[in-house]
Amino acid sequence: MTGFKHPEFLVETDWLDQHLGDVVVLDCTTHLIPDPKITYVVKPGREDFEKGHIPGAQFCDVSRDVSDTTQKFNFMRQKPADFAAAMRRFGISNDTKVVTYSTANPWWATRVWWLLRSFGHDNAAVLNGGWQKWAAEGRTVETGPGTARAAGDFVVRKERNLMVGKDEVKAAIGDAGVCTLNALLASQHTGTGGNSYGRPGRIAGSVNLPAAHLLDPATNTFLPPDELRQRLGAVGALDRPVIAYCGGGIAASADAFILTMLGHTDVRIYDASLSEWAKDETLPMEVG
Repeated sequence: MTGFKHPEFLVETDWLDQHLGDVVVLDCTTHLIPDPKITYVVKPGREDFEKGHIPGAQFCDVSRDVSDTTQKFNFMRQKPADFAAAMRRFGISNDTKVVTYSTANPWWATRVWWLLRSFGHDNAAVLNGGWQKWAAEGRTVETGPGTARAAGDFVVRKERNLMVGKDEVKAAIGDAGVCTLNALLASQHTGTGGNSYGRPGRIAGSVNLPAAHLLDPATNTFLPPDELRQRLGAVGALDRPVIAYCGGGIAASADAFILTMLGHTDVRIYDASLSEWAKDETLPMEVG
């Protein structure tokens, strides 16, 4: 079996249990509550966090702490100075190892990992299996609001171009040299079910590998590297540049995360995703 090219971006529960004093752990839990009028309501997972979290973890409100709340769309990437300030508040410095996890879907954890990577912080990892695996193994749990850490001194030393806007996505339509990859469910890709972000369906010409299909549903862990490589290869995402998208740049981060772990060096996320695209009648979509 061929492993990940970058296994350092994924840590196991055993490792984390032995290194809790050496890392900053961020619980990134967020829930999207369906609402037909506005697609969904964002519910930060602080209540889940206070009921139980990994010892020493801090709660990261993805919708506010690490997103630009001045933008029209949810979960948009912040300006470097704002992101750096958020990291300092969590006690993160440039030499800090950060571990992200979620009690909900793991793509909330991969989203924060992707943001860290986009702002040049490579010393970060996602907890494989997340809270579900940690709790199932009977590991130590804390309750309550968590304990704030002393401020860190994180600064953005390097920015990577890991996000794109609608113009880059539009330019990729019809270009066989670019893979536009939808991480939403198959029913959303075909326009037959699930949340619609304005118009049903997918960006014209895009292919589909749902973020949920990267996981073993029994354990919430990512599938073995060979299986992930096969699934991504089957949709043509391994041998050409990839633009990953979803409803708002969250589930797409799971596909982007795994591609990066497998060694892909040209993966970007359409940050506003269908929250922008599906509402603009001038931008082409497909169903079926």
